Amino acid sequence: MRQYSADLTPPWKKPKPVPEVAAEPGLVVEEPGTGFCGAVIRCEAGTVTLEDRFGKHRVFPMEPRGFLLEGRVVTLVRPTGQAPLRPTRTASGSVAVPGARARVARAGRIYVEGRHDAELVEKVWGDDLRIEGVVVEYLEGVDDLPRIVEEFDPGADARLGVLVDHLVPGTKEWRIAQAVTSEHALVVGHPYIDIWEAVKPSSLGIESWPRVPHGQDWKTGVCRALGWPSENTGAVWQAILKRVNSYKDLEPELLGRVEELIDFVTAPT
Repeated sequence: MRQYSADLTPPWKKPKPVPEVAAEPGLVVEEPGTGFCGAVIRCEAGTVTLEDRFGKHRVFPMEPRGFLLEGRVVTLVRPTGQAPLRPTRTASGSVAVPGARARVARAGRIYVEGRHDAELVEKVWGDDLRIEGVVVEYLEGVDDLPRIVEEFDPGADARLGVLVDHLVPGTKEWRIAQAVTSEHALVVGHPYIDIWEAVKPSSLGIESWPRVPHGQDWKTGVCRALGWPSENTGAVWQAILKRVNSYKDLEPELLGRVEELIDFVTAPT
């Protein structure tokens, strides 16, 4: 006696099987119903939490055929074990390129005023800069800018970008920056007296950056107001830098200026 399947659905009407993918932290997927795209940050019974590049979280049910991975329909499943995590985003929020080698350095350069500024740029944008082949140079003070521009002699195939502290109209820094007129050089700046202020207070567990009376050393005044050791501001900065994990810890006024410089230096000739 023949055995027949209880499923009478014609083969051409049956949905094609899709791959099952473990919802490992860092996996970037899209929920097609809403268009929300983000990295997996948490997987619980029946649900997955995604975080987009702006830090917004959304929770979705892990239904069959419920997500897109690189444009393909997949079914997310709960991970069976802890696999080594591989970041899918750089600290700047760009898509990570695992295993990518640093590009040969371009002729163009980005100069950053201040050693602390350079360290912060390296920590957040270092991966992007290596892939793009952009070298960051340390500018000790804005007074040296005219000499550096003259010696660098920027051109169409060797653009120069400069990031300056406290670049607001009427200041000495602003007047020096205005003197740079080469179309192949771009000088931008943030409004903060010191790069410390570009770190969000919430990332450091403080309500706000204190106001320091005019004429007093800003870093020293900040340390005293917050009860931090003022005799070694370099050590305080290293402690601040450790709390910066990504672009989310920085103010937008700095983020936009650094991205602008990278785009300028890497623009096609």
